[in-house]
Amino acid sequence: MKPVVLVLAGPTGVGKSAIAVALAERFGGEIIGADSMQVYQRLDAGTAKPPPALRERVAHHLIDCADPDRDYSAGDYVRDADKVIQAVTSRGRLPVVTGGTGLYLRALLRGLVTAPGRQPELRARLNHIVAKRGVGPLRRILERRDPDAARSIAPADRQRLVRAVEVAFSGEVPLARLIGAHGFAEERYRAVRVGVDMPDEWLLPRLEGRVQDMLKEGCLQKEIEELLGSGLRADANALRALGYREVLACKRKEFPAAELKERILRNTRRYVKRQRTWFRKEPGFRWFRLSGDLAADLPPIETWVSNELDACSRVDE
Repeated sequence: MKPVVLVLAGPTGVGKSAIAVALAERFGGEIIGADSMQVYQRLDAGTAKPPPALRERVAHHLIDCADPDRDYSAGDYVRDADKVIQAVTSRGRLPVVTGGTGLYLRALLRGLVTAPGRQPELRARLNHIVAKRGVGPLRRILERRDPDAARSIAPADRQRLVRAVEVAFSGEVPLARLIGAHGFAEERYRAVRVGVDMPDEWLLPRLEGRVQDMLKEGCLQKEIEELLGSGLRADANALRALGYREVLACKRKEFPAAELKERILRNTRRYVKRQRTWFRKEPGFRWFRLSGDLAADLPPIETWVSNELDACSRVDE
């Protein structure tokens, strides 16, 4: 039998970390992160990693596991997550995979898209173009060659943009078509999928509070200065995270410092919209509407998860 995993997904800011810890405690689990920026060490002020109090209650994996000068990919994540899931299940524990990076979750549960191999020379040229002229030229190329892929890639996602253009130049099937066909791939794990979200009237104040905490006493700006001072490139993929890229743009005088908070908040709201769009297309999730009150939100989730895990146990028997 394939291992059973509990997956908890949803947009940023809704409170996934606290729910994941409560579920892990209730069902004897360990948490495996699925966040493309929380994997990076020394990126703390702007990535909303679970606070120490939560991480002390339950074992957490795949947080602070990559150096920020490395372009950590979905392939890296799947390989690392597979190893952790094997280790957790060998201890008789339940893997609880939680995060908001939909690509990581899809790759883990259905595998990576089979696409043309990497072309190091072409990739180096494409990265050089981005470094000199920004993402605009590559986005225009992709809009001509693979418009579906262009629409699905966030404006600031340099890593996915470069890969999509690389595939587009291969002369083979466009990446968007490969991804669409991949939706029918066989499941790699028996996944109990839980989705959590909340109305905007409750979520937006939480996002604003998060941005205020990022910028409190220049916390995020100081962290970025330390990272750059340690030799990290300003164009490193890690620094494309929300908050980090806006601070760097402000540092380059692209907009006044007075606009920094609103820029980060606006881009965070847009990210939430993209997350919701992504997860609506993912099959098998049971969605729960949160209020922000953990005591009220948790019981129906626990009841549903308990029933699903019991069903998996009966199949094993």
